[in-house]
Amino acid sequence: MSRVQSIERAFAVLSALGDGPLGVTVVAERVRLPKSTVARLLAALVAEGAVEQLPGGTDYRIGERLVGLAAGVQPTRSLVAITRPQLVDLALLTGEAAGLSIPDGFTVHYVDQEDSPNPVAVRDWTGVRLPFHVTSAGLVILAHCRNAEVERFLAQPLERFTALTVTDPAVLRERIRRARVDGFAWTRDEFAEGISSVAAAIAGPDGEAIGAIHVHGPSYRFPAADDPGGGQAVADAVVAAAARITASLRRAG
Repeated sequence: MSRVQSIERAFAVLSALGDGPLGVTVVAERVRLPKSTVARLLAALVAEGAVEQLPGGTDYRIGERLVGLAAGVQPTRSLVAITRPQLVDLALLTGEAAGLSIPDGFTVHYVDQEDSPNPVAVRDWTGVRLPFHVTSAGLVILAHCRNAEVERFLAQPLERFTALTVTDPAVLRERIRRARVDGFAWTRDEFAEGISSVAAAIAGPDGEAIGAIHVHGPSYRFPAADDPGGGQAVADAVVAAAARITASLRRAG
């Protein structure tokens, strides 16, 4: 309970500092705690980089570490909000689950999903991180990376998840090149047996991928990539949705 109380008090101190730099006495008055307790909390927060002392002064302010964490969360929230209507439309149009992912190092981090209206559906992958080479989202993100970054990724050991996981760098280079030409990428049974997907990248102002939107479903009913009817229609729908999201982000600044 004492640890929980310490966390509650630390957040109270951080909230007080949200109004701007303050001294120990003022913070103690605002959070209604003894000055000695606030001084200890501030010292602990400074050690973690969550709070910093003004150079040459005695006041404290929110630290760079906390600012950096907050800066990383806000763009993701904005992207999720802008993408959500497109996920809903894609799920209704294709009958399969639609999802949003963002790059995180050399992995894709799934941050949102609209479930399939079909009673037989693939699980929600929100929160999961997977290496680029086993997902359609990862391949289209790689397609927007500079060649040097692609080679850095391909130079590391590539994990095999199923018998169909592609780990040959030469084959992956060709798939990335193809994704650059087509604007989309497919995977089939490469991360998990029985799951297929197609994805398109969401581009930022500099042209690099800030995320990817995809549709995935059970392989037994998911259209094949070389199907000129259903497969191409699904890919076109995903590419169009990604383009609308990119345009919305540009309008939003």
